[in-house]
Amino acid sequence: MAEDGREAQRLDAWLWCARLRKTRSDCARLVEAGAVRINRQPTDKAHARVRPGDVLTIAQGHGGSGRIAVWRIVALAERRGPSAEARTLYEDLSEPPEG
Repeated sequence: MAEDGREAQRLDAWLWCARLRKTRSDCARLVEAGAVRINRQPTDKAHARVRPGDVLTIAQGHGGSGRIAVWRIVALAERRGPSAEARTLYEDLSEPPEG
């Protein structure tokens, strides 16, 4: 529970439950590499707390060819479930790929 009374979850754990990467340690490394922003603020802390309503900007891929995902957190995760369940944790605000 967060100090302000709202529920929160570790960023790396939430990303893992949302099935961004296969392992929680891979999610932590992604955050520590500076590839994730919370509400436009850069973070390199895997233990950063996220809450419903927060917007994550996630750099995926390598170099200039990578994709930027923008997700609004809809719910906190209770467990790492199947991909259909994981998709209910966020709303994808990313622009569709050009093509």
